[in-house]
Parts: sequence; C-alpha cells; structure tokens
Amino acid sequence: MPLLVILLLVGALLLLWLGRKQHQESGLPVGRIIYTDPAVWGKTEAALYDSSTGLTGRPDYLVQQGENTIPVELKSRFAPAVPYNGHVLQLVAYCRLVEVQTGRRPPYGILVYRNRSFAIDYTSALENELLALLKEVRQQEARGEPDRSHEEPVRCERCGFRNTCNQRF
Repeated sequence: MPLLVILLLVGALLLLWLGRKQHQESGLPVGRIIYTDPAVWGKTEAALYDSSTGLTGRPDYLVQQGENTIPVELKSRFAPAVPYNGHVLQLVAYCRLVEVQTGRRPPYGILVYRNRSFAIDYTSALENELLALLKEVRQQEARGEPDRSHEEPVRCERCGFRNTCNQRF
C-alpha cells in the first residue's frame, strides 16, 4: 500500500511539472484564460466592440492577471527580429477593445510566434497610431471602396472574404 501511494504521488508531481512546462512553452502569461477565439478552441465567443471607433475584434486569448486583462495574439510563423508593425497594431487594437469592454487599461499585450513571444506595452503613442490609422481607413471608405492589399498572394488565398471579394486573385 505505501508503494502505491508513493507511485501516485510521483505521478502527480510529474503531471504537475509537465503542465507547468507546457504552459511556459505556450507563451501565455500566468493567469486564468477568460476568453478564447472560436478558431482556437471552437467555442463561440462574442467579438469585442468599440462603438466610438467602430473597431471590432477577437483576440486569440484574454488572460486575467489580478485586475488586468491581457490580450494574447498567436501567430503561426516564426518570430522576426522585431515584431511586424501590423501585428503590433492588431495587438494594440485588442488592448483598446479590452479597455473599452472592461473599463481598465491593460498594461501590455502579448504576441506569440512559433518560437518566441513579445510583450508589447500598451502606450499612448501606440494607441494614437492605431486611432490615426482607423481615421485614415474611415476617410478612404468615405471616398469609395479602397483597394485591398495583394502583396502576399497566400493571404488572399486564405482570406475569409475570398468568396465575396471582387478584388481576389
């Protein structure tokens, strides 16, 4: 009987160690996952929305850390030396949406690439860059439908709007 207890204890410790190791490798911050994009877990979650900017989005994860809600965005490619500006602005948009939804400004968000993670501070400068970009997009929309970027044909092939897009390849 004591041997069985020792084996169960060793097994439990091994599982605990493996779980912590996997969590560290995932790039997710310590905290409770409170939201996930349906594409990640298949569970339908409502999109976050900011009525003042018309911004809508679904971060891959929202992690609760104390009173802070941290958006996490997963990328399937290997990390560049410095995160791509488009990825940073996408994460900043999620930070803005979290702030609007919760009433509390997240201090940062996390970009998780295949081999590396980046914590991106949610600064006023980045927020202003996002708001300027949104303003520019709205102005282009007011002048007529802007052309879509086709610099990366693979993105066009995988786009969710491909079937209805009049500018597809």
